[in-house]
Amino acid sequence: MAKKKETSKVNNSLLNIITPVGLKFRKNTFDLGESTSRAYGIIKYPQSPDYGWLSRITNIPSTIVSIDFTPIDNSTFVNSLSNLIKQQKGVADSTRDPLTASRAEKIALDAEKTMVDIDGDKEIVGLLSTVIVPISRDEQVFDKICRKVESSVSVLKCKLRTLSNLQKEGFKQISPFYVEDEDISNITQRVVPLSTFIGGFPFASSGYNDGTGYYYAKDSGGGLVVIDPWKRGGDRTNSFFVIMGVPGVGKSTVVKHIALSEYMKGTKIIFIDPHREYKELCRNLNGDWINAGGGSKGKINPLQIRIIPKDDEEESDNEKLYVDEGYGMGDMALYIKNLEIFFKLYIPSLTDRFIAILKSELIELYNNFDIFWDTDISKLSNMDFPIMLDLYNQILRKSKDKELSYQKDYEDLALLLKDMALGSDSFLWNGHTTIQADSKCICIDTKDLQNTSENILSTQYFNLLQWAWEEIIKDPTEKVMLFCDEAYLMIDPRVPQSLIFLRNLIKGARKYEGGGAIISHIVGDFLDPKIKMYGQAILDLPTFKVLMGTDGKNLEETKNLYSLTEAEEELLASKQRGRALFMAGSKRFKINFEIPEYKLRYMGSSGGR
Repeated sequence: MAKKKETSKVNNSLLNIITPVGLKFRKNTFDLGESTSRAYGIIKYPQSPDYGWLSRITNIPSTIVSIDFTPIDNSTFVNSLSNLIKQQKGVADSTRDPLTASRAEKIALDAEKTMVDIDGDKEIVGLLSTVIVPISRDEQVFDKICRKVESSVSVLKCKLRTLSNLQKEGFKQISPFYVEDEDISNITQRVVPLSTFIGGFPFASSGYNDGTGYYYAKDSGGGLVVIDPWKRGGDRTNSFFVIMGVPGVGKSTVVKHIALSEYMKGTKIIFIDPHREYKELCRNLNGDWINAGGGSKGKINPLQIRIIPKDDEEESDNEKLYVDEGYGMGDMALYIKNLEIFFKLYIPSLTDRFIAILKSELIELYNNFDIFWDTDISKLSNMDFPIMLDLYNQILRKSKDKELSYQKDYEDLALLLKDMALGSDSFLWNGHTTIQADSKCICIDTKDLQNTSENILSTQYFNLLQWAWEEIIKDPTEKVMLFCDEAYLMIDPRVPQSLIFLRNLIKGARKYEGGGAIISHIVGDFLDPKIKMYGQAILDLPTFKVLMGTDGKNLEETKNLYSLTEAEEELLASKQRGRALFMAGSKRFKINFEIPEYKLRYMGSSGGR
């Protein structure tokens, strides 16, 4: 009995996936489903290409590239090269035009070198055929991609040609289900050495890789971006990020993504969280969540002397007056200068006279607690320092001393400080430091402060940064990252020294394995003429910059600050969630944050999703 012939079944599901909805071919373009496309062919290649030259063609975003290399007989090509050398040397000897002679000599020398490589080293040569097809659903975007292709190829000293009346054949050439098209090959094939083809790295993927670190994002070509913020060298001088963008573009997601990646590598992470967006993440990591806007566990004593970040570069006399001087000075002397900033933030109306009285009283108060200029504060506990009530009582006693010639000043100063010691603000600043943070994830929550006055908010933010700095330098071998969300809360044009502190923290943290991120909405907040010299430094100093969607005046200021190109400006103006312009030192490229699902489960539901 004869066997029945077996017939293969058509997989309609697979066909529906790989088959375009429709195809329509025109003279210079064709429609592939809902997208417009155009087939180009390269008809001339550079004589002395750089390494990786082909990868710059194969990695142009929104394009499909077909490359075919067919080996040929070397002898025929060597003979043609020999004839070319004779011809060009004849041109160089006979012409009177220096430019023409120079070009002819250059062509002859390149041809001689190629002939030696092929004939002497037995280099393989072949026919190289390259077809490029840009594709887009939007007509305006399609035109930009075509211009990008044309300019990119031109920069490489190649010559590009639109395959007019051969768009159908061009589509076949790039399709994996067709063989090479003879008409296209006749137009695009050119003889090149195999080393030129291989050295062009045609199959090199896009992306960015530090060699160590973790997955960060994908670039515009879909390549992986792998970074190690702790890597140093060249223009990689610190481990800080600046993350800017309007609300809703995904800044909090990016922050949590970076924080989780660092946490998994053993880095200690600290959040200053004004909107309670990181509470769930902190709890999911078994971290310490601390309410710094109220509650006994979130108090930081402003009078507890802490080590101050110093700038190791030469600064103006005005900056040194407040923060940067101090080499050879004890911790107490330096910290008293920081307390000037603290009290000025809380009471902007404080005059120089009141500041002078306060400094004198602080010195006396510390001495009463056996703390002097040369005291080693590292040996003191939280309970060894005075609190606000101690300072207030000391000033109040003197305000009742009628023999003091400036008794009235003491009365006024006691009145100004009463709220901090006994009044409505005492829950923030009157008492010894109670923060206990021993885990690898710490969230300092300041949401309960958002309805308070600006001076209270900026003062507490400054107080928290001083505590965070101490955490960074506590163990110079431990990596610590500080995430300052809504960093504009530090900005007070009346007291620019608070920004100097933040700037010096960014500059000094690198010496103690410290890093972090400055997160905000508007670049212009940092560019007020009164604080621009410090605010701009905060935006410039971080090695890594993540610029997300924005518009209007902020976009214009961002463009001017970071010298954005037209394409980069358009990227930010589109305000696409999860897309950003990323700068790593001097390198910059477009990225798309595609967060793994397991990370999203850790992030929680409070913003940043």
